[in-house]
Amino acid sequence: MAIQAGRIRVLKDVAPRDGAYVLYLMQQGMRSRDNPALEYAVEEGNRLGLPVVAGFGLLDGGKHFPEANARHYAFLLQGLRDAKAGLERRGIAFVLRRATPAEAALTLGRKAAMLVLDRGYLTVQKSWYAAIERDFDGRLVQVEGDVVVPVEVVSAKHEFAARTLRPKLHRAWEPYLAPLRARRVKHPAGDLGLASDLDVSDPDAALAAMTLDRDVKPVRRFHGGEAEAHRRLDAYLAGPFAEYGTVRNRPEAGAASHLSPYLHFGQISPVAAALKVQAAKTGGPEDRAAFLEELIVRRELAMNHVHTNPGYDRYEAAVPDWARKALAEHAGDPRPHLYDEAALA
Repeated sequence: MAIQAGRIRVLKDVAPRDGAYVLYLMQQGMRSRDNPALEYAVEEGNRLGLPVVAGFGLLDGGKHFPEANARHYAFLLQGLRDAKAGLERRGIAFVLRRATPAEAALTLGRKAAMLVLDRGYLTVQKSWYAAIERDFDGRLVQVEGDVVVPVEVVSAKHEFAARTLRPKLHRAWEPYLAPLRARRVKHPAGDLGLASDLDVSDPDAALAAMTLDRDVKPVRRFHGGEAEAHRRLDAYLAGPFAEYGTVRNRPEAGAASHLSPYLHFGQISPVAAALKVQAAKTGGPEDRAAFLEELIVRRELAMNHVHTNPGYDRYEAAVPDWARKALAEHAGDPRPHLYDEAALA
């Protein structure tokens, strides 16, 4: 099936230039399948008779992402190992630069015929895209693959509640809930002379080479990667999903899918997940409806919020007046149960 036109934004509408490859900045969608931006890059590479390179910009923790720690980075690096292997099986090169995504794109973009971006909505991500759009002088296209329905297709304004966004999504999502076929790569990447700054084939060694907070250790219960994401989803749909509609608000009931970290790092497509839920042999209509409500409506309400509210990360701008007023009025209320950090750990 063709990539939906609503996912594609041409940021610089100029002809592709002479180049050695089509570059895809794989920053938000860290996966080798079910990835509209990647498939668009493959289509363009096939059309131009060029191989495709997937680039990634990796920053250390510390001053760049002070809230990130070894647990986050281990999961991310495991996902990149999976993505790299999947890309290379398809004949697509993977190149990691220890730089901002914008710096990685602009450096690798010097020899590219054109550049394809995926899309995220946080302020830091928008700053990367803005820098690329400002400084890259070739054809530049951005393809949405992180939500089911592109944010602008659904609403041009800040939606304050799921009840206002829900009917708009329901009206729009049918053409976007469609499987994405992997395109055949007609011009596999050979030796392009592009070496990665860090080898993600060994995530543990890559993690050891990074500067970051190591107080919070990686966990064994969660492993990153698109293969693991789909394994978890398949196992979930074969069992706990059957109770989701009735017990989803009880965390102790075991009906959660635990897909959130995989969605966050782009290791599974929300469209692919939704299609599997729709086709599930377990559960009933109420379970499917409840899961899609969380996966699409509630998640994409959050995307709408950060996209349309520049102050989403500031208390004064993100929290409505009435809520701040109520919190202030009740700040001194007696609390019969107080828990310290040790009790909550």
